[in-house]
Amino acid sequence: MRVDNDGAGAVTLNGARYLLIRPETLAALQKAVESALGPRAAECLAAGGRAGGARATAGLEGTTEERARRLAAMGGAIGWGQFALERLAADGMVVTVRRSPFAEAYGPSTAPVCHLTRGVLESLATVTLGRPASVVETGCAAMGAAECRFEARPA
Repeated sequence: MRVDNDGAGAVTLNGARYLLIRPETLAALQKAVESALGPRAAECLAAGGRAGGARATAGLEGTTEERARRLAAMGGAIGWGQFALERLAADGMVVTVRRSPFAEAYGPSTAPVCHLTRGVLESLATVTLGRPASVVETGCAAMGAAECRFEARPA
């Protein structure tokens, strides 16, 4: 993976533009959206993840497993945590993330908070499973889990 800073305000990873932003900034935004929208906020954030994930997965090549592993590696390279593809089969996939910056910055929670990651993984699951998929965060570090755990199934 190649990160470039053009010196004129743009940072790219493999030619795609990225933005460095503190996790605390996103956590404050997330909490403000939650305050305004309640439970609907989670889906708004996941929609943002799906949009970015669709762009990221569009350029992935190789087998289904190779594409999934490349996106997982990319997540780690851009600071989204240490991704691990635990399971990939025709009926779904499981991805875990250690050191999620979203969970760490959010702080203690009674519900999962990694909605951006969930949205990205929905895009990945749709591509790798070959049909629309939904992802549920079944464990979250903000809730006290050792890692965040995402389970994808065809929708």
